[in-house]
Amino acid sequence: MDIVSAIEFDETGDFLAVGDRGGRVVVFEQDANDYKFYAEFQSHEPEFDYLKSLEIEEKINKIKWCKRTNDSHFLLTTNDKTIKLWKLCKKNIKQVSTPEASGKLTFPSVTTTESTIVASSKKVFANAHAYHINSISLNSDGETYISADDLRINLWNIEISEQSFNIVDIKPANMEELSEVITSAAFHPKHCNLFMYSSSKGSIKLNDTRQNALCDQHSKYFEIGRASCRER
Repeated sequence: MDIVSAIEFDETGDFLAVGDRGGRVVVFEQDANDYKFYAEFQSHEPEFDYLKSLEIEEKINKIKWCKRTNDSHFLLTTNDKTIKLWKLCKKNIKQVSTPEASGKLTFPSVTTTESTIVASSKKVFANAHAYHINSISLNSDGETYISADDLRINLWNIEISEQSFNIVDIKPANMEELSEVITSAAFHPKHCNLFMYSSSKGSIKLNDTRQNALCDQHSKYFEIGRASCRER
C-alpha cells in the first residue's frame, strides 16, 4: 500500500478498512487474533477541475461502514471532493465442463471452483463541496449521512446521489472576515436528529435538525479552554 490516510473498523470489529494516498482501499477480516486480507479495490482516481484549474488528489480522506443488512458489505469513501458508495459481495467462479462424445444426448456441467470478493461502485455523490471534505458520518436511521468541508455541512440520503441539503454554512459574506473553519462533524450514535461539529477555534457545537432546516443556531456550545471544557 501507499501511505495510509484513513482507517475504520465496522460495527462488529470483524472487518477493518484501510485507505491510502493512492486512492485504494484494502479490507481485512479478523481471523483468530490476526487480520487477514479480504478484498482490495481502487476507490478514487486523480481528477482535474478545469473550471478552477485545480488537481484533485485520489487520497482517501475518510471511510465509513454502513450498517450490514445482508451478506454484502457497504462502505462510504471520500477524497477531497467526491464521496462514493461501494458494495462488497462474494461471487462464485463457475467452470463449464464439456462431456466427452458418447453418441448420447448430454449437457455441459457447471461446477463452482472458487469464490472471490468483488467491489462495485453503487453511488457517486459529487459536486456538492467547494472546499475539501474532512468528514463523513452515517446517521443512526441508516438512510442519511452528513459530509463536511471547511465551511459547510451537507445532508445526504444514501439512495439519492443527485441532491443534498446544506444544513450548516459558516461562510462569511466577505471571505476576508473568515475567522474559523469546520474541522470535523459527526452524527449522534443513537439520536438521528443530533449532530456535532468542531471548529478551528477549539469549539464544539451541538445541533438539532428538528429545530431548523439550516442549523446555524446551535443548541449547545462547548468551548475547550486550557484547563477545562466550558459549556454555554
